[in-house]
Amino acid sequence: MSIESPVTLDEVKDHLRVVGTDDDGYISGLLLAATEWAEKFQNRTYVLRPRTMELDAFQTIICPPYPPLWSVTSIAYVDTNGTTQTLAAAYYRVNTGSEPGRITEAYNYYWPDTRVVTGAVTISYIAGYGPPAKVPDDVKAAIKLIVGHLYEHREAVSEVTLNEVPMAAKALLWPNRIF
Repeated sequence: MSIESPVTLDEVKDHLRVVGTDDDGYISGLLLAATEWAEKFQNRTYVLRPRTMELDAFQTIICPPYPPLWSVTSIAYVDTNGTTQTLAAAYYRVNTGSEPGRITEAYNYYWPDTRVVTGAVTISYIAGYGPPAKVPDDVKAAIKLIVGHLYEHREAVSEVTLNEVPMAAKALLWPNRIF
């Protein structure tokens, strides 16, 4: 599944004060690039989408990257015999209310033993704030600023000045950045 922006093309065009449709394809590409940049900067997922994480073994507390954690689809593991198994949901608890979300053993259950191989545990999950309307406004504003910057500065290097992502966008994204 590809990345989806929480900001629409029309919202960005309003921000850019672009009226026609000649640049729609170009602006759409910038919108996706800006969204991807912002997600990577914050280490977050904005609009719901599936993600996967691999571990070499089970951990006491598993915090899937790129929060917020919405739900866990499945947990698969390679057992000591080398067979891939799917762990029943009764064996683990999912806490989506914490930041970042956590997966732990359920009461009176223990993580199964795994074969000592890389990627022995695969967690499939859904991450994101929800639909685009649920994404925080500061994130949407930062994405618009980034698109505006990229739209204005179409070349990698300008003879006049070297420009990077606007400080205002970073300032909007910084407070909720995950390290």
